[in-house]
Amino acid sequence: MSEIRWNVPIAEQIELLRRGVVDLVSEDDLRRKLEKGAPLRVKLGADPTRPDLHLGHAVPLRKLRQFQDLGHKVIMLIGDFTAMIGDPSGKSKTRPPLTLEQTRENARSYLEQCRLILRQEPEVLEIRYNGEWLEPMGYADVIRLASRYTVARIMERDDFRKRFEGGVPIAVHELLYPLTQGYDSVALEADVELGGTDQLFNNLVGRALQRDYGQEAQVVMTLPLLVGLDGTEKMSKSLDNYIGLTDEPHEMFAKLMKVPDPLLGNYFTLLTDLPAARIEELLAGHPVAAHRELAREVVSGLHPGADLDAAEARFRSVARGGIPENIPAVTVPAADLDGSVDPQRISMARLVVLAGLEPSNGAARKLMQNRGLKLNGEPFTDPQGTLTRDQLSAEGGAVIQKGKDRFARLILGS
Repeated sequence: MSEIRWNVPIAEQIELLRRGVVDLVSEDDLRRKLEKGAPLRVKLGADPTRPDLHLGHAVPLRKLRQFQDLGHKVIMLIGDFTAMIGDPSGKSKTRPPLTLEQTRENARSYLEQCRLILRQEPEVLEIRYNGEWLEPMGYADVIRLASRYTVARIMERDDFRKRFEGGVPIAVHELLYPLTQGYDSVALEADVELGGTDQLFNNLVGRALQRDYGQEAQVVMTLPLLVGLDGTEKMSKSLDNYIGLTDEPHEMFAKLMKVPDPLLGNYFTLLTDLPAARIEELLAGHPVAAHRELAREVVSGLHPGADLDAAEARFRSVARGGIPENIPAVTVPAADLDGSVDPQRISMARLVVLAGLEPSNGAARKLMQNRGLKLNGEPFTDPQGTLTRDQLSAEGGAVIQKGKDRFARLILGS
């Protein structure tokens, strides 16, 4: 881990921190805060509605890391309490609530993955949960908080206005979400708050509430929402257009090689530390070379010490239709054959599930019908198909493949 750079000139700090930022409210305020010479308190709030993170989450986390490297303290705020409300930002309908226990379980996994990017020294990292101050609040406290903002101002939020005009129900607790998130900034006395562009309204509410509580208003910095591998929608696991922070190096490398060409500049700016001049040079050259450097930069950042040459060799082999050497082996219990109608055969759908390539036999059959499965490099399209005992017990077993780069070697157990 690199050394913290103390006492970096203010102009240099601002130049670094502005990289990739969409909204900065305001640069003058940021400069004034930096001129005081004390480390800033930089807040990023995250509602742990899911336990796993992807490269879209890495964008604000990398910005936090830049603040840390300059000697500022970042506050990783886990919204264990606000996740029970469900952030309505950008949503066209009310989100189902989570329990406090669910949010805290998700948070454990969330924080573990954040360690891939954030420094862990206590002087530059503080981890907090907003349940600390929100859970003890009584009804009178909530009423007093609600009195500090008007319905008209809340309804200025684009998604609320569209839902109201479209006759889509808005629950009262959703209207309280921006105030609740804003109060977090008051409780933490934040100097800066980061968020995606969809969080601009909420973060500005925090800025206004701080003034109302007699605090200096926080600086608001928003970052773009990373577009996923489909080239259209923001990166999301539910849309299956994501690259996971904990993906294996070879898997991450292969996915980054498939980033749509128009997104390369965005990915370089938001996910690497390459200078702008080098990015321009890469974008002006052959896209394959640009993809290759992007993949190497991102993978090495999240997997220090990873064998990048091996990851690239695997990608090239698979791209040519080959089968990589190092793929996970799955032992097929002999009892799975002995208990079947034909003790010499086993359903391919069952094998796909055993290999973890699909969650159910039905999903496995659909995969085969859609020509998404290969056996030993050849398409396997019969949803009722089987493998024999001899195929599974042959030297090297049987290799099945889902899509471009998900393999499993099936070997018959004793």
